[in-house]
Amino acid sequence: MGSHRRTAPSSGTDRSATVALGLLSAAATALAAVPAAATPYDVTRAEVDRLYREAEKATEAYNEADERADGLRRQIATAQDGIARQQARVNTMRESLGSLAGAQYRSGGLDPALALLLSDDPEDYLEKASVLDRITVHQAAELRRLRSALRSLAQDRAEAAGKLGALERSRKAVAAHKRTVERKLTEARRLLDSLPAGERAAWDRATRSARADLLGPSGTPASPRAAAAVAAARSALGRPYVWGAEGPSAFDCSGLTQWSYAQAGVALPRTSQAQRYAGRRVPLSEARPGDLVVYRSDASHVGMYMGNGQVIHAPHPGAPVRYDPVGMMPVSSVTRV
Repeated sequence: MGSHRRTAPSSGTDRSATVALGLLSAAATALAAVPAAATPYDVTRAEVDRLYREAEKATEAYNEADERADGLRRQIATAQDGIARQQARVNTMRESLGSLAGAQYRSGGLDPALALLLSDDPEDYLEKASVLDRITVHQAAELRRLRSALRSLAQDRAEAAGKLGALERSRKAVAAHKRTVERKLTEARRLLDSLPAGERAAWDRATRSARADLLGPSGTPASPRAAAAVAAARSALGRPYVWGAEGPSAFDCSGLTQWSYAQAGVALPRTSQAQRYAGRRVPLSEARPGDLVVYRSDASHVGMYMGNGQVIHAPHPGAPVRYDPVGMMPVSSVTRV
């Protein structure tokens, strides 16, 4: 009869080890599912992105304030020219009325009845009196015209003074936006310079990444003017980004698109926010070369679609006018000019 061996019961130590191994395995699985913590370089790159976005928004605000100031300067120059002409007219009317008043004074020194009695030639006197009567009527009309001209002149001067006040406020806004832009760009450059070369290259690649589902068609320009704008934008490739610049030697984003269309004889507004309304909206899937691609929910960046999923734009300081994928950042709208 064979012997049978009984299995020894598991000790408490073995059971504890089994439980510990299970916990370690679960912990390892959980850790694998948790993403690695962001590195300091990731934080720095994200901060650079934020500063550039805010600087670009401030740049467009600067452009808007500067455009408003230019418009006010033109209005003030026109108003001042009109005021000068109006003042000359008033001066002429005053001189004319002065001459009439002098003649009336010299002829009206005596009572009309007595003057008639003393006149050597009553008929001549009556004829002169008739003329003076007509002069008096004419003088009254001239006085009314003078009063009207003076009221108009005072109103024009008040309006010009109001425009001068608005211009001064606009100048202050321009200066404030300029300080904001310069501060943010200086900080962004300092942070970029603190990154190793490899990290700077990684940041640049990240800013040029694209979503494949946003790539539009190639196609041909929608109009001859769009074709001319495309050619102008291509001629600007490699020129530097300078905030507030409108070309032709340097550009910011909306300055590039405005200048490109100006070469085609089309006047676009100065800012990216206004340029999105400069034509007809089209879906990105129907974009054609020359269409304006506006980015971010605040429309703070704009480029020109060139076909094959590419735009030409002025990206940011340190990056020249270049091609980039159309999906490099969130697309807000596409406008066909």
